[in-house]
Formats: sequence, structure tokens, C-alpha cells
Amino acid sequence: MSKSASKVVTVRTASGIARIHRQVVPALAIALAASLAGCANRDSITVGSIPDDYRTTHPIVIAEKNQKIDLPVGAGDRGMTGAQRDALLGFLDGYDKSAAPALTIAMPAGSANEVAARAAGRDFARLAMAAGVKRNRIVMTSYQSAVPEASAPVRVAFVAVRAQTDKCGRWPDDLLETSENKHYADFGCSYQNNLAAQVSNPNDLIGPRKQSEIDAENRGAVIDKYRARGISDEFLGNSEVTY
Repeated sequence: MSKSASKVVTVRTASGIARIHRQVVPALAIALAASLAGCANRDSITVGSIPDDYRTTHPIVIAEKNQKIDLPVGAGDRGMTGAQRDALLGFLDGYDKSAAPALTIAMPAGSANEVAARAAGRDFARLAMAAGVKRNRIVMTSYQSAVPEASAPVRVAFVAVRAQTDKCGRWPDDLLETSENKHYADFGCSYQNNLAAQVSNPNDLIGPRKQSEIDAENRGAVIDKYRARGISDEFLGNSEVTY
């Protein structure tokens, strides 16, 4: 750092010419002092990570969802077929008998298979009652076929509480736009949808279930084995280590 320099300034006054000596501070020293002063008065800022989590972008929510299945019926069918029976029984496995939501059986009207669809719909209702659905919870209805020449399916539906998330496939921005270091809009959506579909009881996402009763006999046997410092036969059979 260079020392301060002295500069002579000539000033013309009414009585004559006067010379004034003035200290000149280098410009580099002034800039350095200003920057240090700014650092001293600056507030402390904690920089965190960007809030960009797929669980926040695509949250799993518990809500009512319409469960439905379309069963194709041929114009020449006479009642329920074996394939329709198996498909309907698999669909009714998700029906909650304790909640007992309304089961709607919608048959096409004005279609080429109208007569066959009505016969199959009645068989569907009888099968649903045999599977545990109450008679007063089954609603038989009809809908207008969009194409009269085609064979429209019979739709069976009920409303149930399910774990679900938003639809996937949204691409509002360019994937190469990564200046903010954030995930793209659809990131994690398929994973969240698959996880929600695999949950058997959506209430498990809200909180744990009540613990079952303790097997006192099994607990006593395990404690006795531990006190004797023994190794159970089950552990020895599943272990890869030979003691």
C-alpha cells in the first residue's frame, strides 16, 4: 500500500496567490475502505436450499375416487360370461362392505347389444349381492349409447376413499431450463402415483393402526431363551454363520 501523497493547490484570492497543501488519499485505499465498511454493516443472511421436493410438488392426498370398470357385452351374449364374472369379482375385491357405498350398474340404451346388456346387467347385480353387496346399495341405471351400431359396455362403479395424487404428463417448461437448479414439473409424479396405488389402506398414510395383542406365551419363551444366553433354532436355521 503506497503512502498518502501531498498535493499543492494554487488558489487565486483578492489579496494575491495562496498555496494550500492538501493530503491526497489514493483511490484504491478509498475503495477498499468503503468495501470493508459495507461488510461491517451487512446483516447475516443464511442461504438455504431451494424448496423443491417431489413430495411437495405431487403430494399424496386421501380423497374420494370413482372406481369403475367397463365390461364388454356382445350382441349375441345371453347373460354373464365366465370372463365377465372373473373381472367383476376382481373389481369387487376393492369394495368396502363396512362403508357400503352405492354400486351403480349402468347399461347402454339404444345400442346394438341393448338386450344382451340388460340380461348381463341383471346377472352382475346378482353376483354383486353374492359377493356381499347389499341389495339396497345396488343402483340399476342406463345411459344413451353414442354409436347405435356399436356394442357398448356395461359400466359398474362405486365411490371409495383412495390415496391419490395429481395426473402425470405435465411439461409446461423446457427441460433444458435449469438455471434455477429445480426439478422439472413432472419429476416424481409417476413414483407418487405408484406408491398411492399400492397402499391397501389409505388411512395408514395418516397414522399407525392400533397394536395387536401381545402373544404372552411366545414372549415368555423368547425372554427365557435370552436369559439363558441361548440361540434359537429358528435363528440358527436362517443364519449363514456357523457358531
